[in-house]
Amino acid sequence: MRVRRYGEETCPSVLLLHGGPGAPGYMAPVARELADQWHVLEPLQRTSGDDPLSVRSHIEDLHAVLPETPVPLVGSSWGAMLALAYAAEHPDRVSKLILIGCGTFDRAARARLLEIREERMDDALRETMLRLDTEMGAATDPGERDRLLDELGDLIFPLYNYDPLTSDLEVEKVDGQGNSETWNDMVRLQDEGVYPAAFRTIQAPAVMLHGTHDPHPGRMIFEGLRPHVADLIYIELERCGHYPWIEREARATFFQLLRQALREE
Repeated sequence: MRVRRYGEETCPSVLLLHGGPGAPGYMAPVARELADQWHVLEPLQRTSGDDPLSVRSHIEDLHAVLPETPVPLVGSSWGAMLALAYAAEHPDRVSKLILIGCGTFDRAARARLLEIREERMDDALRETMLRLDTEMGAATDPGERDRLLDELGDLIFPLYNYDPLTSDLEVEKVDGQGNSETWNDMVRLQDEGVYPAAFRTIQAPAVMLHGTHDPHPGRMIFEGLRPHVADLIYIELERCGHYPWIEREARATFFQLLRQALREE
């Protein structure tokens, strides 16, 4: 797994986890912003190959690159979910969790996410998305699946954001197969009752930063996590979607809150 590094190694370390799954690189703008005061590690999570990806494989990869001393983990979307899963497995290696636009951990929250997306679509977008879903289901070539998933991401981008400064998330290359393998395994673990119950072992304080316009239902996700994560607080960002650092009105507040959370003991 490649790890991008930013800032001076003498500064305190912080590790950023991108989402997707299978969308490596999009935490780079956050890393650049923090590099003035932190040594930032941005691991680009393993992509698909001969062996199917799993939550376990991502945890093991992450463990191999984390410093031995406890560090804060800042995760976005799927990356926030991975941060929680890692902290549950290795609580002594994490000093703090900052969860940006955290993904869903139960069927009710996932259903609400789909409802919100549906409410924001018009007929033309629904028709195009159905076509892409059909084509992805029929595609046998991994490269074609990646292209279709990338096209789908561009289509639904407006559903996830309030007033973005850019539509370029700096994703290196979408990994459709890795997305499917990893997400299916996470849903399996939830259905089997592993998550979020396993998060009771987490020792680090956790902060959720969630945009009010994010289709992921932040308050529902928080309420689902709260019984399992001992020290969890929830902060909403107004006029903000799924990626706060690209939001015109929320960007400054987001970085202020992020820096504050990283400085707090």
